[in-house]
Amino acid sequence: MIRNRKYLDIAALVVVDVLSITLAVGAALLIRGIALPKLYPNPVVHLRPESITFSLWILAVWVFFLYYEGLYTKRFSFWDEMKALWKVAFFSTVAVLVIVSVGQLSHVASRGLILGTGLAALFVIPLVRINAQGFLRNRGLFRRRVLIVGAGEVGRSCLMALRREQNLGYEVIGFVDDDEGTERSVEGVKVHRGIEQVDRYIGPCNVSDIFIAKPEMGADRVEGLINKVQFMVERVLFVPDVHSIPVIGTEIHHFFHDQMFSLEIKNNLAKRYNILFKRVFDTLVSLALLLLLSLPMVFICLAIVIESPGSPLFLQTRVGRAGRPFRVYKFRTMFRDAEQALESLLARDDKARQDWETHWKLRNDPRITKTGAFLRRTSLDELPQLINVIRGEMSLVGPRPYLPDELRSIPENMRVFLNVCPGITGLWQVSGRSNTDYGYRVALDAWYVRNWSLWLDVVILLKTVKVVVRGDGAY
Repeated sequence: MIRNRKYLDIAALVVVDVLSITLAVGAALLIRGIALPKLYPNPVVHLRPESITFSLWILAVWVFFLYYEGLYTKRFSFWDEMKALWKVAFFSTVAVLVIVSVGQLSHVASRGLILGTGLAALFVIPLVRINAQGFLRNRGLFRRRVLIVGAGEVGRSCLMALRREQNLGYEVIGFVDDDEGTERSVEGVKVHRGIEQVDRYIGPCNVSDIFIAKPEMGADRVEGLINKVQFMVERVLFVPDVHSIPVIGTEIHHFFHDQMFSLEIKNNLAKRYNILFKRVFDTLVSLALLLLLSLPMVFICLAIVIESPGSPLFLQTRVGRAGRPFRVYKFRTMFRDAEQALESLLARDDKARQDWETHWKLRNDPRITKTGAFLRRTSLDELPQLINVIRGEMSLVGPRPYLPDELRSIPENMRVFLNVCPGITGLWQVSGRSNTDYGYRVALDAWYVRNWSLWLDVVILLKTVKVVVRGDGAY
């Protein structure tokens, strides 16, 4: 039954993908129909039978690359699926262009239309595919029934992670644990007894995947359990109790003769071309944004000065890459003499001092102007940091630029964020911003550096737009 549903899922996905590719071609034709007459007043466009035949080849090429990237056989988180779909759009477009050039088929396939289809597909295919999967999941397709072995801290974390990432389609139907102190139910999911009898739940409950999230079982018992259920389900996933090591891009290598495996943990920061590309991207985008936002920034300066006379900019020493200090630029959001006012406030207000020592910020800060409150809520106060990016002192995405006093309270093993330039936005800003605990914030910055990749930067930039628009956690 599980296998039949699997084939049904794949067939449904192929139909959805063919539809979305067709829509991308339609969008490209629409744009071409609008733009072409403006470029060529009397365009001659012929629709030949061979053009229709070639369009079927285009669909075949796209479906092939979708299959090659595992989009019919693997489960992806939302952003991983976005990455895979964008790769498919790039490689499919290049492949079709090569076929047209080598086969001299330009008379039946416009290169402009092929490129337009590739660009439209970057938006159309993810939008159609991901929403269609959600629609079909609500009707029973694309779901995988899961048992979690272990109802302790790791098992609970596993449950929450699977629930948050709905794109994976995992439906947790129960826990299995032996500990007498374990509750009978965790977040509404029943806890069953008897890890050694876990196989009796697989068939009757149509379980397709088992997550082993009980590392305290010991290596021998985990190995025995995996060997017992491996051929009863489609997948067995082992969840180790490890949080700080890099995970993005980590690969498993095995050794045939010794029955061992190892985890390859990559250092993307060691690849100079990655750093160069990031630097070029930061500079070009920052220059474009400064040109685009120059007039609004002038109006912001005027609003600041009118409400509180003085310089519209606030300069503060922060810690940069390799621990080097630099002066960060921000729009001034406080009244003048804010530093002196802070010292006086902390000396007389115990609650404010505790808030400052916990977050290095104050809620309901009396020093903030009305204009400053708006700028902070919308994150517009950080626009001048684009100058820091152009100067090479900051990046668009990176760890938070820490104060020198903050650095002294951060353990040495967490200071890996000093390996990169601090960023205007970062992982902590899209994970709750000021609502997050300070220690968790530092841990997020360290995690970002350990798992750094260009795609991670793209994801954070896209998520930042959503966070800023909604004003989540800003103060």
